[in-house]
Amino acid sequence: MVSRLDAALTADPARVLARLFVPGHELVGATESRATGVLARILALGEDEVRSTLRGVLDRYPRRHRDLRSTLAAHYAEIAHRVPGDDALTEERRTLIGAWFTHEYAIEAAALFNPSIVPHPDQSDLPAGHLRFVMSLRAVGEGHVSSVEFRTGVFGDGHELFLDDPGPHVETGRPGPAVHDTTLFAALLAEDGSDTESTSFLVGSLPARFGDDELERAIEALARQQVTRHGGVRTAERARRIARCGYEVVFSPRSAIAERVLWPHGPSEAHAMEDARFVRVVLDDGTATYRATYTAFDGDHIAPQLIETSDFQRFRMSQLAGPAAKNKGMALFPRTVGGRHVALSRWDRETNAIATSLDGFVWGEPRTLHVPSRAWELTQTGNCGSPVETDEGWLVLTHGVGPMREYSIGALLLDLEDPSRVIGALREPLMRPRDDERDGYVPNVVYSCGALLHGDRLLLPYGASDACVRFAVVDVPLLLEQLVNDGPPATAGDHGASR
Repeated sequence: MVSRLDAALTADPARVLARLFVPGHELVGATESRATGVLARILALGEDEVRSTLRGVLDRYPRRHRDLRSTLAAHYAEIAHRVPGDDALTEERRTLIGAWFTHEYAIEAAALFNPSIVPHPDQSDLPAGHLRFVMSLRAVGEGHVSSVEFRTGVFGDGHELFLDDPGPHVETGRPGPAVHDTTLFAALLAEDGSDTESTSFLVGSLPARFGDDELERAIEALARQQVTRHGGVRTAERARRIARCGYEVVFSPRSAIAERVLWPHGPSEAHAMEDARFVRVVLDDGTATYRATYTAFDGDHIAPQLIETSDFQRFRMSQLAGPAAKNKGMALFPRTVGGRHVALSRWDRETNAIATSLDGFVWGEPRTLHVPSRAWELTQTGNCGSPVETDEGWLVLTHGVGPMREYSIGALLLDLEDPSRVIGALREPLMRPRDDERDGYVPNVVYSCGALLHGDRLLLPYGASDACVRFAVVDVPLLLEQLVNDGPPATAGDHGASR
């Protein structure tokens, strides 16, 4: 059923971002800046040395970054408040100060893995039988910071796979505030245990959709009632944090999709954006867009969050709420079922569950689909991306963890009209790590965040021990036949009750 391809992607330490660097903050947990001393030494340099030093920087680094001068100027602006006599400085000295407060961050230095894949929004100028795709990847760099990056390519007839050159630069785009949904906002405040009375007043002061200015006006109104609403201060702090977790990122049209990196910006994802599961979603009106769940990690807590985009140039990030929007590994269905949004959930970190939502943001009680029952999945099970719609049912790739913490890939088949009903579950894994896939950042792992259906073939990119990304092609008719033959898991009926 599975044919592995020769193509592979490995981590490239030359893919670097030009990030703001504040001396003294480079160590985890460090809080004291050394900016004042560094600035004093830079300001003491003579003009000739400023010019020659800047010339050296601009000679050595420009090919590694698009518009390096603008980046250095932006980083100078970030710390200009610490510069005495800012108005009297030459442009060369300001740019050089910006260089001293810049460092290169290799986004893939530690690992590159856990891909998902969707059809590219542009399918023009392709031979018959070919499909252009966008693939997301989890990249890990210094300090174990995870970000989401992209590749593009074409899947052709048979086993033909063409991967595009990702381009010479990477960039993180321009972040900005987003418009917030009041229903989601209220649900997130309620989950945090914020004061009910203060929350009700604040939410009641907001329109159905609001921006940061409207939120601040509502918070100011709440503050004026602090004498009788003692929980108002904490509610205001929590409300501002929730608002910062929802934001947009816009990339320059000059950049290619593979040069764009979704970098952690919100407080809930300060340490990592992990394992994006992208899916092309067809809305009820027939239009299509792209959504992805990803794991946000702030250093202490993890939670699934949402990415939305129509073109891979403008992205919107937002939090999710509800009982099913917990833990890791949430995956969205590509369309509504029975008028409701549907998602796979691993809210308890051990089982595959299913949940529904009226709006796609606030998710109800999860219902267990599949519990660890085979030897190769007894530690835990979960999904390997969004379900794939076939005539026979929803095809769900799963992962299972067995002895020696070995990750394998399996599959479930769910009823099309009632996806809470499991039609079939593979008794044996679809894929296990081969001997040449066992060594890496996390050994003995094959894992995917999503596959792409093209005709009767499934293109399955997968991480091999977090060391590289490899590709396989799955014969879908054969897989469906095996799922029907294997039938539902014996324990499915015992664990199907709602929680």
